[in-house]
Amino acid sequence: MTQSFIATPTRTNDILRKYGFNFKKSLGQNFIIDANILHKMIERAEVTEKDGVIEVGPGIGSLTEQLARHAKKVVAFEIDQRLVPILRDTLQPYRNIYLVHADFLTVNLKEIVATHFSSCRRVHLIANLPYYVTTPIILHVLEHGTAIERITIMLQKEVAERMAARPNTKAYGSLSIAVQYYTSATLVMDIPKTVFIPQPNITSAVLTLKRRTEPPVDVMDESFFFETVQACFAHRRKTIRNNLLTHFKHRLSKDQLEQLVMQIELDSSRRAESLSLQEFAQLANELYKIVTM
Repeated sequence: MTQSFIATPTRTNDILRKYGFNFKKSLGQNFIIDANILHKMIERAEVTEKDGVIEVGPGIGSLTEQLARHAKKVVAFEIDQRLVPILRDTLQPYRNIYLVHADFLTVNLKEIVATHFSSCRRVHLIANLPYYVTTPIILHVLEHGTAIERITIMLQKEVAERMAARPNTKAYGSLSIAVQYYTSATLVMDIPKTVFIPQPNITSAVLTLKRRTEPPVDVMDESFFFETVQACFAHRRKTIRNNLLTHFKHRLSKDQLEQLVMQIELDSSRRAESLSLQEFAQLANELYKIVTM
């Protein structure tokens, strides 16, 4: 039975030959040829037959097929027109898959959820994401896909580590803060290069993101909070004092900043990588009062 799955070397190569498919480097196409890896990924996602799943970049349907066997409905977004007829062929046995030829970053997620998943218990995003567009896709979902409760993604290990990173580590940065503001992030497992065709040059990992019911910190203005975080990380080797004075140079004086950090008992000579999510929130809230009011 396993040999009939799309995610095997033999079946994948047969499909590629049948359609004369050539990989596009620009689209970051790497197809999975190990169904066991996909089973583990779906197991960690905790998908049930009552759940709906959004998939981005289904390729030839390796993961899509496995999702269809576990979920109530799967909506898959593929940007490469050449793959649409292949997917219609490989996924023909499954009636609970809806294929969309579109750039996922342009879709209205609220509309998709309302149209396709109204009868589902919860909605997941599960995908083997193209490396070049991983961060934009995740941020798009976090900012606009509020109904998507769980995200389980296969991605470049380095990026996964950045999303799950803690303070005082090299991987910790503005992406860590953005992801952890909206979700609880957990690194699940490493993925060897050998489970892909073609084999990528980097190591992959599976990451789960569980959306928080509410952010772990209170901020006066979300967009200003993220602006502050990015400003602090603008030059990692510089102190938050220098980074903030550079970014807010027309709105914030040195004296104002020093008074502010004294008030919240924060050492402005620290670097951004040492600040916790709570410290960033406190800093942003006090800055907001000065530079926007």
